[in-house]
Amino acid sequence: MDAILIQILNGLDKGGAYALIALGLTLTFGTLGVVNFAHGAIFMLGAFCAVLFQNILTLSKKVKDESITFFDAYKEQPYIEIWWGDVGTAIIDYAVPLSILFAIPVMLLIGVIMERGLIKHFYKREHADQILVTFGLAIVIQEIIRHFFGANPIPTPAPDIVAGSAAIGTFFGLSDNLVYPWWRLIYLAFSAIIIFSVFAFLKFTTFGMVVRAGMADRETVGLLGINVQRRFTIVFGIATVVAGLAGVMYAPILPPDYHMGMDFLVLSFVVVVVGGMGSLGGAVAAGFLLGILQSFASMNEVKAILPGIDQIIIYLVAVIILLVRPRGLMGREGVMDD
Repeated sequence: MDAILIQILNGLDKGGAYALIALGLTLTFGTLGVVNFAHGAIFMLGAFCAVLFQNILTLSKKVKDESITFFDAYKEQPYIEIWWGDVGTAIIDYAVPLSILFAIPVMLLIGVIMERGLIKHFYKREHADQILVTFGLAIVIQEIIRHFFGANPIPTPAPDIVAGSAAIGTFFGLSDNLVYPWWRLIYLAFSAIIIFSVFAFLKFTTFGMVVRAGMADRETVGLLGINVQRRFTIVFGIATVVAGLAGVMYAPILPPDYHMGMDFLVLSFVVVVVGGMGSLGGAVAAGFLLGILQSFASMNEVKAILPGIDQIIIYLVAVIILLVRPRGLMGREGVMDD
């Protein structure tokens, strides 16, 4: 039971990342009809927002080290610690969660610029053209990141207070030695909050209702005098923010590097296809389902029987589901032909 619980939590953790990226992909496809292969790069940009914010907070200068009295010695001390003392130290410690406030406007601006500057020119083009141009954009973005931040992963630690592990075994009445990293639990809760917020926004706000109507019949909504294009631009920005925040909070789990977006993009696009193109609920359900399956496939007991199964399980499940149900778990029939 201990091993099963750990694998379920690992799967939900991975599934949360897959679901958030897939949710943004589905929003983009459902509203604009654009297959955005740059969405993984947006996830990566979110992670580097956390890195950049941490770098800004730790800007420092040389000051005299008062702990050494025999000779003059100097050390690097962040400006924020010099100005604010212990409060500055605490702010640096909480750099990752605080970087959310930095990432939201940055990612929203990036999303609006992408949509207005490039994506809008491909609304009526074939999906193959959309894939090629957005994939090219993703490569450009990752090369820019590699130029400024280097090719090596950059450690981005979680706050010290949640750097340890939670005694989940005691909570579930299992082994007292069963523990799980606090930050991964926080990431899972964060994913659930963001997913719930997006669905609540689309279901219970007037803006969201218009967007859903536009997803179903864009021309009719436009004939009612509603500026659908402006709303869809905002939705593209929201989708960018969702993927960016997923990257911000994932930075302590997987140190950001310039190609992490591509790693997640392929898996998340498979999630979207399995869930059903254009289905928000399908994207979330498929994200968590495939995350759990991948987690169990990575167990040593499973790999001993089926070597390498952890590397192909997602694609194998995708093939089976699409053979049985070509439109995915919750997709509308013929949506790719619209």
